[in-house]
Amino acid sequence: MNPLYAGLRRAIKHPMFTVGLIIFLSVLAAAIFADVIALHSYREIDLANSLRSPSSEYPFGTDQYGRCLFSRVIHGSRIALRVGLVVVIIQGLIGVTLGLLAGYFGGKVDKIISFSTDVTWSLPPLVFAMAIVMALGPSLNNVIIAMAVVSWAQLARVVRSKTQSVKNSPYVEAARALGRTDAGIITKHILPNILSPIIVLTTLALPAAILSTTALSFLGLGSQPPAPDWGVILNEGINFIEIAPWISVFPGVAIVWTVLGFNLLGVGLRDVLDPRLRG
Repeated sequence: MNPLYAGLRRAIKHPMFTVGLIIFLSVLAAAIFADVIALHSYREIDLANSLRSPSSEYPFGTDQYGRCLFSRVIHGSRIALRVGLVVVIIQGLIGVTLGLLAGYFGGKVDKIISFSTDVTWSLPPLVFAMAIVMALGPSLNNVIIAMAVVSWAQLARVVRSKTQSVKNSPYVEAARALGRTDAGIITKHILPNILSPIIVLTTLALPAAILSTTALSFLGLGSQPPAPDWGVILNEGINFIEIAPWISVFPGVAIVWTVLGFNLLGVGLRDVLDPRLRG
């Protein structure tokens, strides 16, 4: 049985992974069915109902413009998941590609890529991302670009190390003897055998991407009002924290819930896919 497939079967039986999966599915369902779940339009302004406390009509209360916070938080899950997934996909493409090239070819290729990785690794990710966004201009797309550019180094390091450990394995040597090209060996023989750590790191990178992009939106560098971004909602609630704390509490809970789900998924996958951690 393929070790990755066997690992995923074990993951379903792992309690931490299962809880994380349930949390993730709840966030995914909220994002997919936001238009159905939301009780009001997240854009609808009703000043007559501004700063209303949670009630049956407005489960999370309303903000200073009378907008339904429940609807805004539910629609915000779409932004959080989209940003997290796009950031992770881009950083994965960069990190995995560079890590494979460095680990497989070695020599000058390895030195150049390793130097670039070390430079990126040495820079504070959030500060570096802020500098990029400020240079490009505040927007959600620029935040996605910035976070992907600054967060690929760890993945590249791990992939490089794993590639070096398997590139001289008998099955790789056999592929070389059969005349397989370097590209074929990398994609068909090396990459499938190092997928486990890539999956784990990617899963753990998702909550970091969501937290970082939310932080940048909170600082006014990401999504701009009236977008239902959780960071934007938190920023708007700061001025009303004493008289309407629900404006900040509910998007904060949504962030914690989402990040917790992905963290549990990542830790659960790590436990079942890493043979050194199996009981």
